[in-house]
Amino acid sequence: MSSFAKMHQSNLNTSLFGLSLDRRSGLPLHTQLTQALREMLRADPAAAGERLPPSRALAEELSVSRMTVTTAYDQLIAEGYLSTRPGGGTYVAEDLPHLAPPAPRDATSKASEARQDTPATAWLPFQPGLPDQALFPHRLWARHLERAWRNPDPALLDRPDPFGWTPLRQAIRDHLAAWRGLDCATEQVVITGGAWDGFDLIARAALPPGALMATEDPGWATMGQVLAASGITDRPVRIDAEGLDPADLPPETRAVTITPSRHFPTGIAMPLTRRLALLDWARERDALIVEDDYDSEFRYRGQPLPALAGLDGLQRVIYMGSFSKLFSPALRIGYLVLPERLVTPMRDAIATTGSRVSMVPQPALASFMASGEFATHLRRMRRHYAKRQRHLLSELAGLEHFLQLQPDPSGMHLCAGLGPALAPLGDRAISERAKAAGLTLRALSSHARLPDPPQGLLMGYAAFDERALSGAANTLRALLRAL
Repeated sequence: MSSFAKMHQSNLNTSLFGLSLDRRSGLPLHTQLTQALREMLRADPAAAGERLPPSRALAEELSVSRMTVTTAYDQLIAEGYLSTRPGGGTYVAEDLPHLAPPAPRDATSKASEARQDTPATAWLPFQPGLPDQALFPHRLWARHLERAWRNPDPALLDRPDPFGWTPLRQAIRDHLAAWRGLDCATEQVVITGGAWDGFDLIARAALPPGALMATEDPGWATMGQVLAASGITDRPVRIDAEGLDPADLPPETRAVTITPSRHFPTGIAMPLTRRLALLDWARERDALIVEDDYDSEFRYRGQPLPALAGLDGLQRVIYMGSFSKLFSPALRIGYLVLPERLVTPMRDAIATTGSRVSMVPQPALASFMASGEFATHLRRMRRHYAKRQRHLLSELAGLEHFLQLQPDPSGMHLCAGLGPALAPLGDRAISERAKAAGLTLRALSSHARLPDPPQGLLMGYAAFDERALSGAANTLRALLRAL
């Protein structure tokens, strides 16, 4: 056994010993090595934090030049799979992402394009639900837009498919298969103008007029307005510590909309037993479930939770997703994944009004996803957001008497319960005082419509860098101690 083999005997490095690079292949050796390493890292979550062999040692073992290894390492560092420590070598990233692998690209150009300066946000600190626009690769996005429309595909200038640009629907299908384990056909994917448009389409294609849809309480603050505008009768149902309980649903319920992977706004993940009970309820009542998977990409620890639609095999679940948390709310592009039986009714429903989604960004988004740059962007966001959550929790340590804060394995905001010092005041009063101090602390009770709402404060961290979070935490600390 070589000295290299003696030093590195983990599962990952054992796999490295078996690597075989094909010198007759048309792919450069560094590209082959990058692809092989990427697949190994994605297949082995336990490798997170593990040290990789020095580039010289791995080059010796594989009988390649050291430049081949360093080029592969540099590419994976740029993509977020690896990290370096001063004087300490190369390591697998602690928050190892498990998204679809991006297409190989030059590491130097990738790293330079990732560093973009954008105007600072005007939002007040702790505003929830906002992505950090400074992390978005604006130049890459502009390049995809330019390529799509400089010499457009003839189909773009023809009568569009009412379900949306087919390559974008294919890219969404592939993304969901890789990230959510959701197996669907391109024909089941519908591009929408966001949640309002999605619920309107569901109302027209899948539900009788005035059908009763149960919703989570607390939940999306404007859900009642959205459903009313779509001709759906809304019935809020209070959640418990495991999310919505199907035993609490009114007998006349024809549909229910839920956020099972990460309840909005509390962050509760619905356990498998409750998910299966909900699917049983839908089968017994011949009812429909709308799964709003609004920020499932941002999971920082452990494997992604299975999509309810995947457990159901897309029989009675409509899967709803959006790009607003991944790009910008201004993009106004979302999607539905339908059970096969609803594809024809949905086409009929859209035929009466036509699609409400602009075709302009769709080909650019399709090529952005297909190129692998989308997956790289997600990995970068996840890495930053996970670090920001840890930083915020560290900055707010010692405030247990005021706030009940716990790490969250996913999401873009924390939901803090009120400690004994704040409970008598109520979350809305605290929210108002925070606003006067220059902070946005959304009251949990403002998301509830039923009596005796739960109390808490929502603290968004995704859109704010560590310096901004430190300043906001100091302001909050002073505010709380003055109450």
